[in-house]
Amino acid sequence: MTDAAAAPAVPDREELSAWLRLLETPGIGRQRARQLLLALGGPREIFDASPAAWREALDGHKASAALADLPEGHAALVERTLQWLEQPDCHVLVLGDALYPAAWREMADPPLLLHARGRMALLAQDALAIVGSRHPTAQGLDHAHQFAAALSGVGMVVVSGLAQGIDAAAHAGALDGPGSTIALVGTGLDRVYPRQHHALAGRIAREGLLLSEHVLGTPPLAPHFPQRNRLIARLGRGTLVVEAALQSGSLITARLAMEYGREVFAIPGSIHSPQVKGCHKLIKEGAKLVETTQDILDELHWGTTTRPQATAAPAAPVDDTPDDPLLAALGWTACTLDTLQARTGWATAELSIRLLDLELSGQVQRLPGQWFQRQASA
Repeated sequence: MTDAAAAPAVPDREELSAWLRLLETPGIGRQRARQLLLALGGPREIFDASPAAWREALDGHKASAALADLPEGHAALVERTLQWLEQPDCHVLVLGDALYPAAWREMADPPLLLHARGRMALLAQDALAIVGSRHPTAQGLDHAHQFAAALSGVGMVVVSGLAQGIDAAAHAGALDGPGSTIALVGTGLDRVYPRQHHALAGRIAREGLLLSEHVLGTPPLAPHFPQRNRLIARLGRGTLVVEAALQSGSLITARLAMEYGREVFAIPGSIHSPQVKGCHKLIKEGAKLVETTQDILDELHWGTTTRPQATAAPAAPVDDTPDDPLLAALGWTACTLDTLQARTGWATAELSIRLLDLELSGQVQRLPGQWFQRQASA
């Protein structure tokens, strides 16, 4: 699926070379690059200026001296990028482009140049970020998929980071609806990380949009992922955290969203589950507790008179009186084998067999530390 009318103009070799040179010059970085652009004009004007002008624009910083030399491997990078741009739906988007997201342009450290693959028109649509644990429960995966599908169903773009766990489930759910999805990645767009998401990334490139602020060939370096989080937090109208431990990177994204004046939403869970303690902390700090997608749309004042209402994606089941006595004993709070044994009075061997049957049928999930949690039906 393409949006030809929404494609940015392809830069010529000289312009592309200047942008990549500015981006890759050691010691410059995004903030100093923005200083240079504000003081001297476009990248070609920057490199036509004198060393004295560079020093003045950077308030005498010694990094200005590096602008005199081409970065290592520059010519090869330019050639590789031009060849990449010849592929279908591959684009570069520079800071001054009309399609460049206004929310990012206002940042202190905006991406200078974005590599994009897919439907550029998605950048102009309302969006919501969905983030969470890389090691979620089965219920968390269901929630991410269901919420993303419901939001996409009313035309909202779902933004996430293509990471394992919640991110991947959110992308997959959003691809099932017209809103589709945008993936912000921490590598060059000629790479897929993690590797097991190769098929998912391919589908996003065809039906959604892949974005990266990194040049082609960039590997998955650890600092790139928290940097990417600032873009995820700022692009959408809010951020939904599905599952997150207290030390989760998703909390960084959520707090950045708060700093940017965006809404933050969190799905609650058992007080005993470490996977949702981060969500509970966010709720204490002012995030909105949500049980359905309509909670999110109401908070965002998504007009039901002009836009279709979302089909609610439940965060908890309605029927809480199961016929199975073990499910009844388990309830909706994660608990240990010892607790279940005390509640049921069953022998350990019998209880273990029954739990295994429920795991295989998808009704119970085994958590780390021999905890068990009942799963809501999809």
